[in-house]
Amino acid sequence: MQYVACKPRHRLVGLSRICGASVVLTALVLLVPTISLAESAFVRVNQMGYEAGAESRAYLMAPGSESGALFHVVNSTGTTVFSQAIGANLGAWGKFTVYALDFKIGETGAFTIDVDGPLPATSPSFRVATPRQLYSQGLTNALNFYQNERDGEQFIKGPLRTAAAHLHDEHATVFASPQFDANDNILADLRPVGGVIDASGGWWDAGDYLKFVETHSYTVALMLIGVRDFPQQLGPAAGTSNFTAEAKFGLQWLQKMWDDDSQTLYYQVGIGTDFANNPNLLSDHDLWRLPQVDDTLGGTDPTLRYVRNRPVFVAGPPRSKITPNLAGRLAADFAECSQVFRDSQPDFANDCLISAEHVFALADTSPKGDLLTVAPFDFYGETEWRDDMELGATELYFALATSDGPLPSALPHTDPGFYLRAAAHWAHAYITGPNDAGDTLNLYDVSGLAHFELFRAIADAGHPKGLEASQADLLRDMRKELQNAMTQGDSDPFGFGFPWATFDTATHGAGLSVMAKEYALLTQSEDFDELSRRWAANILGANAWGSSFIVGDGEVFPNCMQHQVSNIVGALDGQPPILAGALVEGPNSFAATGFLDGMRKCPPGGGNAFKKFDGNGAVYKDDQQSFSTVEPAIDLTASSFLMFAWRIAGAPVRLVPTADISPALDEVVAYTPNPQWPPRRTRARRRLNRNAVPIP
Repeated sequence: MQYVACKPRHRLVGLSRICGASVVLTALVLLVPTISLAESAFVRVNQMGYEAGAESRAYLMAPGSESGALFHVVNSTGTTVFSQAIGANLGAWGKFTVYALDFKIGETGAFTIDVDGPLPATSPSFRVATPRQLYSQGLTNALNFYQNERDGEQFIKGPLRTAAAHLHDEHATVFASPQFDANDNILADLRPVGGVIDASGGWWDAGDYLKFVETHSYTVALMLIGVRDFPQQLGPAAGTSNFTAEAKFGLQWLQKMWDDDSQTLYYQVGIGTDFANNPNLLSDHDLWRLPQVDDTLGGTDPTLRYVRNRPVFVAGPPRSKITPNLAGRLAADFAECSQVFRDSQPDFANDCLISAEHVFALADTSPKGDLLTVAPFDFYGETEWRDDMELGATELYFALATSDGPLPSALPHTDPGFYLRAAAHWAHAYITGPNDAGDTLNLYDVSGLAHFELFRAIADAGHPKGLEASQADLLRDMRKELQNAMTQGDSDPFGFGFPWATFDTATHGAGLSVMAKEYALLTQSEDFDELSRRWAANILGANAWGSSFIVGDGEVFPNCMQHQVSNIVGALDGQPPILAGALVEGPNSFAATGFLDGMRKCPPGGGNAFKKFDGNGAVYKDDQQSFSTVEPAIDLTASSFLMFAWRIAGAPVRLVPTADISPALDEVVAYTPNPQWPPRRTRARRRLNRNAVPIP
């Protein structure tokens, strides 16, 4: 057995009888007999804690029968505050049987769970507290992640960031969209078409240094809705978790990528794949380095020219039709900008509103072939767009309907009803379209957010007649998506609403938590409020691996992310400096490998402490090579700050009228499940370098 010393704030999972379960809070040590790891049982908890007075669930994983076992919730003084028999056998996970440990604690404080049975176990310590006490640090951590992802001269200096990067983006050459072969290698050389633009700023996409409108537009939309709806948690009154400036930083980059004067969309900075006819030309994904070296990397070496001087790709000629997924989300971004900044920065807000209407009007609503996302399409294979148009139209409605001053004279439309009708049209198109209820809230499907926004818009407008989608239609469709997740959870011992053995597990968990809370508000459903808590808990430690999938949120979290700055500069043992707030891919069907020069090996001693907990087709590996499980990204992280804000606030500051909220609206929907559910996208080529090899 490999021995790993306990860290005071980061205990390795898998050694619970030696480390994780024997350390409670400071000054409390439980002396327990050592037993063979082969016979160990484990208790999995939400490592951020449980809400006081709420129905709560932890999980017991045992390699054998625990018939007759009891569990006790013990406070920091050693007093038992809750006891009962372990709950139902929830099913098998790998070599383990999973049991429910259900409890409710009204008092606040620090607790552990002791299981007294054939295979005894003790949980890591956890808090019971108010939502604000539990989740506020998660919001601060999430903001930290985006601040560390900043590119350009407006970077924020800190332990992980010491210099500006990619200043050559200020004078970036514009190229036509490249063509790719079946292996995503670029055919021919890049073709310059549009001079030079300033593409500096913005956030890196993930652990690499590429920048995409695809992921920015989603992230900014969620940020601005959060700032608007949850000012105490994410807005001007939020203190250390005020996202207002960060949202504007993202907006300013999007304004560079959407040139409203010429009405031209640029959609990407940098390349991550190689050239079919010139394998010596290197791209972003071939290198492992700090970002600030790129501007001068290799001197005049021609093989690095697209690393030193990163290309910008243009979507099409000025005033040409725009792919509807990006048009809809950009319209939402700019319309939300108008709502958030109209009082504090009216000129900025007006420019945003004009851009929102212009880009929405250019949407190509009869797209052919693949949607335009990034180059290559396989990096982000989005297939649905009607939801984006619904969100864009709804936010334009709010921008016009809530304005209490003169509107810009250049606006094509000033009647908010025009956009409300458009939003209802696109909601109906989504509901009756091929991808209805084929996904839940994440980058690829924002219907779970758009429907909630449109429900509120219809109430705000006084329930006008003749709309193509009603509030009841929207709620039924949200319920379809949630029923998919509930059915999925019924087949999973941990009740998770999304398959563990696929890409994007963790971000789907946060998105599901948001959707369940939205639905719970509109229907006053305690059941869906509980689901919101449980799905959040699943990605915060209440899972087979006993790990939170958000860095810094909990005691056990990723140390070895595929993130260059974190790997090169950060600590590898959970101690500062860490990339706090980064939400990673999470468990998947495989853990990728592929070592690049410059990588710091992590874990430093090798091995995989999580391997014994892999099961049911799902694996999780905390290793810097495994982009498929531990790479963070701006889109993956975006739903987490909304999840925390919802859990703390309970409802947006601008409430839906009480008359529109009713328990009677909560009803099981009879429908034929979409065969595309659950979505199993292949991000295996995303950020995949020439040396990386997926391992089944």
